[in-house]
Amino acid sequence: MGSTVDRTADKVMSMREAVAAFVHDGDTVSLEGFTHLIPTAAGHEIIRQGRRGLTVVRMTADIVVDQMVAAGCVTRLVSSFVGNSSAGSLGELRRRIERADPEPLAFEEYSHYGMVCRYLAGAQRLPFHPLRSYGGSDLPSVNPGIRKVTSPYPGPDGQPPEQIYVVPPVNPDVTIVHAQRADRRGNTQIWGLTGVQAEAVYAADRAVVVVEELVGDEVVRSDPNRTLIPAHAVDAVVVCPRGAHPSFAQGYYDRDNAFYRSWSAISRDPVRLREWLAEWVYGTADHAEYVAKLGEEYWAGLAVGEALSAPVNYGRRL
Repeated sequence: MGSTVDRTADKVMSMREAVAAFVHDGDTVSLEGFTHLIPTAAGHEIIRQGRRGLTVVRMTADIVVDQMVAAGCVTRLVSSFVGNSSAGSLGELRRRIERADPEPLAFEEYSHYGMVCRYLAGAQRLPFHPLRSYGGSDLPSVNPGIRKVTSPYPGPDGQPPEQIYVVPPVNPDVTIVHAQRADRRGNTQIWGLTGVQAEAVYAADRAVVVVEELVGDEVVRSDPNRTLIPAHAVDAVVVCPRGAHPSFAQGYYDRDNAFYRSWSAISRDPVRLREWLAEWVYGTADHAEYVAKLGEEYWAGLAVGEALSAPVNYGRRL
């Protein structure tokens, strides 16, 4: 990690402060969360602050990426999936990639596992990561970053060394993830559906964790195995309830399926899409105002009940 932040200190700051401090024009920005815990509020703040020339790295490029592209923040996308999460298409991304309308968007495509391997190589500071799954795939023909190397070891039973596909590391300037909770130093706990949040954080030079809830040290220590991202890897902690909407936060609120279904029609029309950004992103001072604008009745429809896990006895010396 290249940051000089004191990693034992209190790292809590506002979303506005975190984006201003850690996201710069021209940066490579990783936004991770696989269907669950998508850092939407962070993407909106990047739009509000008018960042430009970003390379966005996200395994599943979905609504928040569509919005950031429409806002003019993104010039390059690195992803393994582009779509509206089983609810339709992303209109702005399709216009940019298919027709360069209103301008082109560079697109670098990998498989899901190829992206996982890129994060692993980046986190471990390796020059590449091998994988078998590109055998028979068309992806190497459209992505020159996917290459073959010769194994330094002989094959089985004296066969010649194997040729195997490899992918390069990804080392974002900043990674932003959403999580359920963290303490003030950045020990971050996630449960439910997880993705490559920890690998994406370790691969980056700077890391911002956005959480539903700030908790005391004793909460983190009571269940340490839920700490997917430790404090020493975190530069900033942002408390932003409901900041993953329209995705979900396990135990806090449900996925907003109606919003996903509506987005295809919104993004299909460039005028309507920019009107949506004007009202819901530029027209709100921050995510708290966005949440309030939706209204408590709306949020009541996304409320979840309790489904508590069984207690775990970690034991202690008497």
